[in-house]
Amino acid sequence: MTPAARIAAAAEILDRVLEGEAAEKALTGWARGARYAGSKDRAAIRDHVFDALRCLNSFAALGGARTGRGLMLGMLREAGEDPAGYFTGEGHAPSALTEAEATAGAEPETPAERLDIPAWLWEDFAASLGDKAEEVGRTLRARAPVFIRVNRAATTRASLADELAEEGIETRPAELARAALEVTSGARRLQRTPAYEAGRFEMQDAASQAICEAVPLTDGMKLLDYCAGGGGKSLALGARAELRLFAHDAAPQRMKDLPARARRAGLRVTLLETDEVAGQGPYDLVFCDVPCSGSGAWRRAPEGKWRLTRERLDELTAIQARILDETAPLVAPGGTLAYATCSLFEAENGAQAEGFLARNPGWSLRESLSLTPLDGGDGFFLAQFVRD
Repeated sequence: MTPAARIAAAAEILDRVLEGEAAEKALTGWARGARYAGSKDRAAIRDHVFDALRCLNSFAALGGARTGRGLMLGMLREAGEDPAGYFTGEGHAPSALTEAEATAGAEPETPAERLDIPAWLWEDFAASLGDKAEEVGRTLRARAPVFIRVNRAATTRASLADELAEEGIETRPAELARAALEVTSGARRLQRTPAYEAGRFEMQDAASQAICEAVPLTDGMKLLDYCAGGGGKSLALGARAELRLFAHDAAPQRMKDLPARARRAGLRVTLLETDEVAGQGPYDLVFCDVPCSGSGAWRRAPEGKWRLTRERLDELTAIQARILDETAPLVAPGGTLAYATCSLFEAENGAQAEGFLARNPGWSLRESLSLTPLDGGDGFFLAQFVRD
């Protein structure tokens, strides 16, 4: 495919996303009907789509329309490219620019437009991040780095880096977490390597690793990962000590791959249904990576910021508070309740910690950790509460 044909395909996919279809589904649907597209074509089109979703406000302003076509115009203009060289109508290129399109578009004016934050969220974003808001917003417009977590029970960072280099995958140590490597080239080949199949590493953001490393663990502890999802944090925690490890999720199907992943990593994780959780307690540590806005990971899942509404954010904060209150009784005396989000918003982070302490006497805050994309990974928050 020519570069112009890739832009036409991305515009078509973006129109489907703007109509409400999930980006991954729209990309898959397009690829099934475009057997002629090679792997490099699909990768380039995917990059165009996600770049446009990260920069929806600013590209729409520059392109003069919040449509797939307008977003591609905006993308080219921001890159200093002349859209007329791509919008030619020749072959599979997009149709030629109209006179209106040739002159439409303007520089983004408001902070929400320039930094690609939904307008209704800008005040919350700015208040939560203070003098870091502009820089964090600019960072969220770019692609996220790719990180892996080294299974240090099976290898070392240096050894794994050498092994991956032989596969043509370049890495460098990440400062944010002791087991983290940043992948600088060859990331799309990671899950086809012998090292991955043998459990010597897992895909995991460096900030996610950092909050797992911040939780104090000792051999023999009984730990519950209460909102386990796919189980990445279960595995990261289990790699640090000999634990009796339990995992639960309100949607158990999310954990379907966890047993196989645990075996590959040399771990044993017991999956619990909701009605089994209390019966296995109390736990020395309950880890709650709760449902949240995902704002700290908007570089990876940019459509999430445009799907979020005030009503949904209010619903999420209510869910977070309920999870904290429901899990507190599961913690043994002297044990720890760890509350984590991949959010940048104070309402989901510090305010939740304060609310929990106000509602639950007999608990104290051991420490908290706030990370933004300026620290190198995703945005994350961790509060550790100790039961008296």
